[in-house]
Amino acid sequence: MTPEQRRMRAQAGAHSMWAKTGDRTERTAIARKKFLDRFEKQVDPNGELTPAERAKRAASARRAYFTGLALRSSVARAARKKPA
Repeated sequence: MTPEQRRMRAQAGAHSMWAKTGDRTERTAIARKKFLDRFEKQVDPNGELTPAERAKRAASARRAYFTGLALRSSVARAARKKPA
């Protein structure tokens, strides 16, 4: 299979799966929790902080992560706009 054919096969599978899914939020809840838990582990690997302080620091870590993604996206868009 070519890369394009593999991509199309994967897209068909994803569309089929979502067509059978009643509650999308519930379907992705476990993955979302794991993703967010990663920030709590990052800021408090030994579990020494209070839950409130851990949550506050994890929120800052999430904001830093997403701001970094936005920066990389901005740089990439700017690079594509430059004339060759």
